[in-house]
Amino acid sequence: MKTIEILGIGCPRCEKTESVIRKAAEGLGWKEEEDFMIFKIKDPSVIASRGVLMTPGVAIDGKVVSSGKIPAQAEILNWFK
Repeated sequence: MKTIEILGIGCPRCEKTESVIRKAAEGLGWKEEEDFMIFKIKDPSVIASRGVLMTPGVAIDGKVVSSGKIPAQAEILNWFK
């Protein structure tokens, strides 16, 4: 199971990031709570402690893979490999 964390305070860009990640996962036939879980990390001190200086940030299985942008579908699919 993939653990996906959205690191951001809940701005529209963070919400869009969650949406595109969810679409990518579901496009692979993954089911939430079976194949992946999405967690929202909104505490600024936790976000900063993870090394994310610009939101939205994304971590997959504990590793930060993106920050400061809304990721493209192709990029997300690459993370899931």
